[in-house]
Amino acid sequence: MDPPYLSAQMPFPTAAGPPASELDAIILQMVVTLGVAVLCTWLFARYRKPVFGAWAATWTLYVFRLLAIYAFLLSGARASALLYWHQVVTGWTGIAVLATALVFSRRLRWRNAYALALLFPLVWSYIAIYHLDHFLLAALPAVLFLSGATLWTGLVFWSYARRTPSAGARVLAAAFVMWGIHHLDYPFLRAYGAWAPWGYYLDIVFTMSVAAGILLLVADELRGGVVALATLTADHATAPFAPRTALLDSLLARAVAIPAVRGAAVYGRDESGPVCERGAGICRDWSGSRPAPADAALLERATAGKGRAVLASGWQAPDGSGARDHDVRFAAVLPVQHADASGAGALVVVAEDHDPFAALDEEFLTALGRQVGSSLALSELNRALGERGEQLERLSARMVVQQEEERRRLSRELHDETAQLLSAVKMELAGVRASLPPAQAERVDDAVTLTDAAIRSIRSAIEGLRPPLLDDLGLVPALRSLVSAFRERAGCEVRLSLSCPADVPAPSREAELALFRVLQEALSNIARHACAATVWVTLDVAGDTFALTVEDDGRGITPSAASRNPGVGVIGMRERVAALGGSFELALREGSGTRLVARIPGRSQAVRTA
Repeated sequence: MDPPYLSAQMPFPTAAGPPASELDAIILQMVVTLGVAVLCTWLFARYRKPVFGAWAATWTLYVFRLLAIYAFLLSGARASALLYWHQVVTGWTGIAVLATALVFSRRLRWRNAYALALLFPLVWSYIAIYHLDHFLLAALPAVLFLSGATLWTGLVFWSYARRTPSAGARVLAAAFVMWGIHHLDYPFLRAYGAWAPWGYYLDIVFTMSVAAGILLLVADELRGGVVALATLTADHATAPFAPRTALLDSLLARAVAIPAVRGAAVYGRDESGPVCERGAGICRDWSGSRPAPADAALLERATAGKGRAVLASGWQAPDGSGARDHDVRFAAVLPVQHADASGAGALVVVAEDHDPFAALDEEFLTALGRQVGSSLALSELNRALGERGEQLERLSARMVVQQEEERRRLSRELHDETAQLLSAVKMELAGVRASLPPAQAERVDDAVTLTDAAIRSIRSAIEGLRPPLLDDLGLVPALRSLVSAFRERAGCEVRLSLSCPADVPAPSREAELALFRVLQEALSNIARHACAATVWVTLDVAGDTFALTVEDDGRGITPSAASRNPGVGVIGMRERVAALGGSFELALREGSGTRLVARIPGRSQAVRTA
């Protein structure tokens, strides 16, 4: 005797069985569904993500549902056991679809209460098939259960699509909502053959739509992964020029900008173990805190040895951080270290309810962490180089100061001692000459001539060491005198333009001396190397900055000498100007020759030398 549920339906003719078109539609649907299951299995094997494994299990279960209904139809609609298991597997399929959506969006964990949902298809299918003789009463609860699970699945993906722009999530949301509505027609139309075989074809369309949504979702995840990689490493090229704190702030800000990410933190290590160095988003108050023991174990696991990225199902916010109000259901721990495994830091990315790196494997994330580590290492190297550069600048400035002090000391000794001694010698020779006969007086005259030459040579050296005009008359007369002496010595035309307004305060002694030395060295180089016919010397004042420009029409300096391999004189000019906080430019002049520009703040203090 048939169960009441079967007696209440419109059975197929026992002899003829179901229409061949309906069986063909079921076979086609099984083939399509099996293809989707194989696709999801491949995705799971490729990416090792739980959501793809859940999809594969769901579609495999759906294939068994179709096999059950196919066997039921072949039995002439009288095999109650097949119908029972068809109804059970149908309900479980709906639960599996919903669970997969929750695994995707919220990394679902098992709870004992979920067993009640799994028991409902078992219990209700038994009651409906074997104890109820009213078809609508027997079928409607099961249909509502299946439709509700499917609609709920659509809402889960729709909620995710609202939070994270995703074409795949929108396609999945639309497909499951429409599929859930379509389930409602079963007790009124499909059970009586009104939709055969078109109902199966519509299910095939929904199945293919879901498969397309899954592929689009994977594409979205891959694109998001590439965006995450580009986002987190966007500062890699500029890392050598950014301080570590600025680079960390930029790195964390970019990490928080990744879809679904709620916060990010960089963990370092001190003598007591892991410690949060800096945070952003919901992790902004974690700085200086220690991770919970379980999270510290994750950090140790990620940074041990060569280090590998670790994906965790949550992260415990430190006490007092205020982040406990947020539901942190996902954490990715990316080891931040060099390719040679040095370093022991980690970048922790926490998400609200979804893995923002769902389609990226651990190798990819590990490489990402190493690249971030390289950026931080470059920043540290740049900081060390900056400190060394500052030390070299201070040393250079100190050497310039000491050089000028030594010049001043030598100038004073030559003037006060050597020159005075030679003058005394000359006077003594004059006194001796008066008491000698003319024949011997000629030899004394020769000695006096040599003494005068020595005095002139010493005075010239004194002027080179410490120009008296600079101390006695100031910058502009000293420059004019320097240019005049060069014109007589080199025999070339010099066009001088010294525009120093009277209302402009005189530059500091250091600035005056630097401008004088730059012009002195520039004219000396022109005389030795340029073979120039005309030289242009200009001094301009803009605000508090004095700009000295020296140009010639000679052979011109080579590019390597201007930048990569300058001479000692060029290095000395550049360091002297830099010691006062100025700028120095040396390049080929348009047309021919060389152009030198030195800009020096008139009142700037020299670089600290101690």
